[in-house]
Amino acid sequence: MSFCTKTTSDSTAMDLSDMRKKYKGDEECFEENHLVSLDPIKQFGDWFDQATKCPEIGEPNAMCIATSTRAGRPSARMVLLKGYSKEGFRFFTNYESRKGGELESNPYASLCFYWEPINRQVRIEGNVERIPYQSSCDYFHSRPKSSQIGAVVSRQSTAVPDRNYLRQKNAELEGKYSSLMMSSSSTK
Repeated sequence: MSFCTKTTSDSTAMDLSDMRKKYKGDEECFEENHLVSLDPIKQFGDWFDQATKCPEIGEPNAMCIATSTRAGRPSARMVLLKGYSKEGFRFFTNYESRKGGELESNPYASLCFYWEPINRQVRIEGNVERIPYQSSCDYFHSRPKSSQIGAVVSRQSTAVPDRNYLRQKNAELEGKYSSLMMSSSSTK
């Protein structure tokens, strides 16, 4: 099976059909009896633990999240897993971003973890629910101050004139934040 998606860019065609690596033989294939648990969350936990211990995997909690508009137009991007349990998989996003808007209008998504060095891929599909507002706030305030400022400045999914615009807005917020810190520490 093959398919081709037309793009609007005028670029040179590149045939990558011969690009492949040698995969494991049948004697090395993964079998169901290799699972540590038939409980998918426990099995995920085992593989996630293996991924965190693998030095070749820089961010084992990095995952691709795919969302779509109400009309079914898909989009995918990388985010970080921030927790998991029997209740689900937790990540954070700006509610005003494209991802946030798509999840608001079509609350279904799929996640994909790809841990190539340990030959594992995990796909998760399901409905998405907002966590309590206070949990979102607590997470935001647990981030380093520079990360909080960056999140406010970058306005996910919106166009910016150029890099200097972001640098200027970042400097403005850093200045406001440091003067707020000085004024609050002088009142103690």
